[in-house]
Amino acid sequence: MPVGTQAAVKTLHPDEVRATGASIILANTYHLMLRPGVETIRRADGLHRFMGWDGPILTDSGGFQVFSLAHKAQVSDDGVTFRSHIDGSAHRLTPERAVELQLGFGSDVLMPLDHVVGLPAERVAVRDATERSHRWLVRCQEAHRARDETSRGSVLFGIAQGGLEPDLRRESARFVASSEVAGCAIGGLSVGEPKPLMAAMLEVVEPDLPRQKPRYLMGVGSPEDLWMGVERGVDLFDCVLPTRLARNGAVFTPDGRVSIRHRFFAERHEPLDPSCDCAACCRFTAAYLHHLFRAGEVLGLRLASAHNLRFLARQMESIRAAIEAGAFTQAHAEFRDRYRPVGAVGGGVRDDGLEGEP
Repeated sequence: MPVGTQAAVKTLHPDEVRATGASIILANTYHLMLRPGVETIRRADGLHRFMGWDGPILTDSGGFQVFSLAHKAQVSDDGVTFRSHIDGSAHRLTPERAVELQLGFGSDVLMPLDHVVGLPAERVAVRDATERSHRWLVRCQEAHRARDETSRGSVLFGIAQGGLEPDLRRESARFVASSEVAGCAIGGLSVGEPKPLMAAMLEVVEPDLPRQKPRYLMGVGSPEDLWMGVERGVDLFDCVLPTRLARNGAVFTPDGRVSIRHRFFAERHEPLDPSCDCAACCRFTAAYLHHLFRAGEVLGLRLASAHNLRFLARQMESIRAAIEAGAFTQAHAEFRDRYRPVGAVGGGVRDDGLEGEP
C-alpha cells in the first residue's frame, strides 16, 4: 500500500498513484484528526471524496504516531492523552474514539488502537503493552459493532504485538486469530531491530494466524522485505520508504538501490530501468532524472516517486506469478542474487541510505 499519511501520497496525483498498480492506500488517523480534523472530512462526504481516491482506504489508528511523534503521551487502560506535535494542543485517544474517527473518515479498513512500545524494552513493559492492546481490540470491536449504520461496509483488523519476545508474539497472534476480525496485522516491528530478528518474529507468529484472512505487516515495504515477508505468509505491506527515498533521489533498480544524483547517471541516455513501465522509464532517461534532481526540479521528485511505487508493485506481481507457477523459491533466490538493498551499479554508485518511520 502506498502511504498517504495526510490524505495525499507525497508529490503524486491520485491517478498517478493508481497508474503504479496500487489499488488501496493508507492514511493516518493521528495526522488527520489533528489536521484538517474529522469534521472537515465528514463535511466533504468522507476521505475518498476529500482526497479524490476511488479505491479502498485503510487507516492506521495513530497508535504508533501517538507514542513516537506526540509530546508527553500518558497511557492508561482507558486510552492515551498526548499533545499535538503541531501546536501543542491536548488530545485524548481511546479505542472507541479511534473507531469513531475512522468511521467519520469513511475508511474501508479500520485498525484498532494499540500500545506500541519502543525497542529495546523490558519484558514487563512489552507484556503490559501487549495485554493492553488486546483489551483495546475488544473495545474497538464493540465500538465498531455498536455503530452498525455508520460502520456498514467497513471492516476491522486486529494487531498482534509482543515486541521481540517469541512467547508474547505467539500469545498475541493467537489472541488476534481468535477474535472476530477481518484481517490480522503484525505490528511493532521494523523499528530498528536487525532484519533477521524481524524475520524470526514473523516465523513465530505464522503458524497461528488464519490462512483465510489477510496478513498485514505494518510499516515494512522495501523490495527485499516484500520477498522475505511473503515467504513467511504476509499478504499486505505499507511503508513510507519508497516515496521518502524517491524525494531524496534514491531509486530502486533490478540491481539494487542507487542515487540518481550520482554523476554516473549524468550521461546515461537510456531509461533508469528498461524493463520498467512506469511514467519515468517509459518516457525519460536516467540522465534527465539526474538533471532534474541536480536542478532542484519538482518533476524529479514526482517521477522518482512513481518509479519506486511501480517497482514495488512489479515485485508483488512477480511474487504472485511465481507462487502461481510453483516457483517462488527459485524466483526469490534469483532476486536475492541480483538485488542489493543499498545498490552497487556502474562501479560503486550508492544511495543515501535513508531509512525510518514517519
